[in-house]
Amino acid sequence: FSDKEELKKPRKKSASVCGFPISIFFIVVNEFCERFSYYGMRAVLVLYFKYFLGWDDDLSTTIYHTFVALCYLTPILGAIVADSWLGKFKTIVYLSIVYALGQVVLAVSAIHDITDTNKDGNPDNMTFHVALSMVGLLLIALGTGGIKPCVAAFGGDQFEDHQEKQRGTFFSIFYLSINAGSLLSTVITPILRAQECGIHTQRECYPLAFGVPAALMVVALIVFIIGSGMYNKTAPQGNIMVKVCKCVGFAVKNRFRHRSSQYPKREHWMDWADEKYDKLLIAQVKMVLKVLFLYIPLPMFWALFDQQVISFLFTLSTYPVGLLTIQPDQMQTVNPILILVLVPIMDSMVYPLIAKCNLNFSPLKRMTVGMFLAAMAFVSAGLVQLQIDETLPKFPTGNDGQVKFINMINGGPLNVVAGVNEFTLQPFDANQDYLTFAEPFNLKIGSGPGETVDLLDASRNTIVINGNMLFFHLQFQDITAKPEKGSNSIRFLNGFNSVLNVSVGSQSFGDIITNNMSKYVDIPQGEAKFHIMDTTGNECVYTLMLGFGSSFTLIIPSTFAFGENCANNVRTVVDIQPNSVHMALQIPQYFLITAGEVVFSVTGLEFSYSQAPSNMKSVLQAGWLLTVAVGNIVVLIVAEAATLEDQWAEYILFASLLVFVCIVFAIMAYFYTYTDPVKIEAQFAIIEPEEKEKNRRESLEMARRDSVKHRNADRRGSRSSFQEQKGRETKM
Repeated sequence: FSDKEELKKPRKKSASVCGFPISIFFIVVNEFCERFSYYGMRAVLVLYFKYFLGWDDDLSTTIYHTFVALCYLTPILGAIVADSWLGKFKTIVYLSIVYALGQVVLAVSAIHDITDTNKDGNPDNMTFHVALSMVGLLLIALGTGGIKPCVAAFGGDQFEDHQEKQRGTFFSIFYLSINAGSLLSTVITPILRAQECGIHTQRECYPLAFGVPAALMVVALIVFIIGSGMYNKTAPQGNIMVKVCKCVGFAVKNRFRHRSSQYPKREHWMDWADEKYDKLLIAQVKMVLKVLFLYIPLPMFWALFDQQVISFLFTLSTYPVGLLTIQPDQMQTVNPILILVLVPIMDSMVYPLIAKCNLNFSPLKRMTVGMFLAAMAFVSAGLVQLQIDETLPKFPTGNDGQVKFINMINGGPLNVVAGVNEFTLQPFDANQDYLTFAEPFNLKIGSGPGETVDLLDASRNTIVINGNMLFFHLQFQDITAKPEKGSNSIRFLNGFNSVLNVSVGSQSFGDIITNNMSKYVDIPQGEAKFHIMDTTGNECVYTLMLGFGSSFTLIIPSTFAFGENCANNVRTVVDIQPNSVHMALQIPQYFLITAGEVVFSVTGLEFSYSQAPSNMKSVLQAGWLLTVAVGNIVVLIVAEAATLEDQWAEYILFASLLVFVCIVFAIMAYFYTYTDPVKIEAQFAIIEPEEKEKNRRESLEMARRDSVKHRNADRRGSRSSFQEQKGRETKM
């Protein structure tokens, strides 16, 4: 059928259950699976950038926010395609195929065995994986953004005019399905990521973490197509967004052409579109622009809100767990859980209580409070970060060097003078903290002569004092960063008079020669059993309980002996203390940011809907989504321009910016006048017919006058021709 024929077709009667069309159940299931797919993928995306692709925090942040911005820019494209060309149903189907394809491509890009030719667990052609990942994310951004403005509206199309109550209930169920999908995915996909998989070498299973969301997206597409025969499908009727843009563009151009002072001013600059567009459309555009003007400060809220996913997660990956043993990316489940709890509490308790107190808690005031709560969430995050920073080791900067001394002499205490630092080392012990030197220093051990040492290479080094009163710089450089993801970096120093081989589980420290040190090996939290063996087959098992994010040097002294109590001879030197800040301290910031979201986002959507003309709800929906995209762009600009070294300072910077924007928004809201679009449109519904009738009469009158003028002109022309002809005949 053509579009006109499709519009003429009567709406078919859809089968219903409990007053609801059966078709909406397919739409709700589709939305649940799609949101599971999107949020599940996004929950582990940052860690994928950092630990699989090997990007640093800055690049991971840039790509992440660019991706989110694209996801909220493409809804404009999806709305235009649906309304002007394909219709909602076909748009959802075609872009869902693109969406599912993108998820599959992303899952394939995370398979390290594809390019792991040497089978060491690390991809050998990282360019291939990066390129495939970017293609997958681009397809996902196009798919998820393109269908975003269509699915909810398509669900609303399934109801008849008399089913207004059922339609409202549907949108509540629809919103619930979004949060249910988000909640389950943010619980499940981090668990899947934490599994180990691989053909040749086992490592974190990102293919599974991305593959399950890809499968859910395929399921979402299949479920949606199955319900095809039950849907009410409306043909595209022309995009109101395009019409609004054309109207605004004409008003701007017309005003520019008549900018001279000789032209009288008009009440509103949109009135310059009066020559081409009817007054009802102009009035509707004015209402839309009035709300869009209020949207200008809103991106700053989303700049902070979308940062919680990545900034809070980086904090967790650096300092992941206190006493809890959950995955750091599972902490994101706090947000959807709190949403499901706070939304009914706000609607049924908080707002009614405020109303009973006769307080004018208008929508714009609620949004202001929501922005302030988000700012306080980042203040809370800054305070937690300060506590974390106090427990972190101080690593060298610039050209500074750091040194730790280990006394391997079996005897009395040893006095050491290193520059201005003087301390005493017990046998088989080390100084607690690394000493920082900005220039070469003089080192004196015991009563021996001093010697100048130059270790200014912005690194950490260990100097071992052996039995001959000599010292040397070991070939293995110390760890230069705190272990991440809760692992612990362990190394062994062999002071025994024989080569020793040390292993723990499936990992090996290799053969360690006398007076030398092994490389660092990352070992997970929990009880670690180290098997120490010499060349003759003697074995000693040393057990150490490991926490999270620590680093140790385990000393096997010269006095070590195999036997029943051999483990008692192993000495432990702490290089980096394990984590001591509990992850539960982040709950307040998640509570504040989620409370801000509930008060700000839900109220903002309600406000936008109430202030939008009947045929321009989608325009304001696109504008609302655009603020999310701009917010992610703001993150990139501010974070790049600020270049702050301390994470807590960046949190406070963004909180301060939002407080400033909150004040600006409060002032704008104070001067905003609420309108009733229905009444305004009703006024034009009365005025427009009268003006049209007046214009019709004027047009008929002008046409009649033109007709009379033409007839008179024809008569004069006929007389003139007759006289000329008569004159020629007289001459002849």
